[in-house]
Formats: sequence, C-alpha cells, structure tokens
Amino acid sequence: MMLSVDDLHNEVLRALGTAVSQSFVELGELSVLVPRTRIEEALQTLRDDPKIAMTQLMDICGVDYPERPERFEIVYQLLSLPHNVRLRVKIQTDEHTPVPTAVGVYSSAGWFEREVWDLFGVAFSGHPDLRRILTDYGFEGHPLRKDFPLSGYVEVRYDPEQKRVVYEPVKLAQDYRAFDFLSPWEGMTDVQLSGDEKGKGSAHD
Repeated sequence: MMLSVDDLHNEVLRALGTAVSQSFVELGELSVLVPRTRIEEALQTLRDDPKIAMTQLMDICGVDYPERPERFEIVYQLLSLPHNVRLRVKIQTDEHTPVPTAVGVYSSAGWFEREVWDLFGVAFSGHPDLRRILTDYGFEGHPLRKDFPLSGYVEVRYDPEQKRVVYEPVKLAQDYRAFDFLSPWEGMTDVQLSGDEKGKGSAHD
C-alpha cells in the first residue's frame, strides 16, 4: 500500500518523536533533520516500524556549507519498498566530530560512508574499514569540500626513470584563466585578433 507524503510525515513524527528537530516537504519528498548522536537509533526505527518500513538505504551523501559552525550535512536517502515512498534523513557535523556509522542498520552504508569520508573528510565512528574509495591512497585533502583548490595539491605522472607513478606539487605556468589578454574572459581593448575586421562595418557598407 502506497503512503502519501503527508501520511509518511505523520508516521515519522510519531515514530521518532523528539528525535526530529526539523521536518519539511520539498518537491514531493519528506526530509527530516535529527541529532547526529541519534542517527543510528533513528535509522533503525525507520527500518523496523511496519508503518514506515524504510527497507533500503539508497545512498549517503555529503553537502558542504563552509559558513556554518557545523559545515557538513550528511544525507541518508531511504526507500520503503512496501509503501513505495522515499525519505531523506539529514544530520549535521563539523570537520572534527565523527558521525556514528550506520553499518549495523544497513550493511550497504559501509561503501557510502567510505565515499563521504574520501570526498568530504567526515569520519564515521565504528566503521569496520574506513579508508579512501575513489581517490588514491596517497591523495591529499578531500576534493568535494568547497575550500579544496580547483587544481588540487599534487599532480600525478609516470616517471620512466623510476618506472613508477610519482606525485609532485602542482606547478601552474600561469594563473587560472590568465591568457595574456587573448581570452574572451579578459577585457580586450587594444588587441586585434584574426576575424575582428568582419565586425567593423555594417551589412550595408
């Protein structure tokens, strides 16, 4: 039996009670914010309550808001197969405070939490194997943070003399998008480019 979003909202508020600090419906889907320390408890309740039955964890992702004291939102995307409805559960944390792992509730959380750790640097306490999953083991930093530089910190190349891949600090010959005034992003006032002469007259000249 399919639940409406309003019915799901009422059931989630009933089941989680004071664990819900904020809830809202946006674009036809329900989102709830719960305290970081209660995420495991909340996920287990949402999975085991038969009127909600969030049987699948579809994804865990991160969002970075650098201006906030707790700059990261961790978002759990849940799906109820019995009721054919989705639910988004959010928690907040900073770059130093770990989040309790959800592996004990959804075994698939292990892969998703590794991805969040790799790309955002958010640690998950109790995770059985928290290590990078998308970047290389020698990679520096977390590339989906808003303060991660566009060029990264190191570049990778194969060294034929050492016969292995080596990491070196990034060395840019010139700044990003600085092309000696030969770029459409720069204010060209005294540079003549090939083809400019076509725009100097009108069609009736």
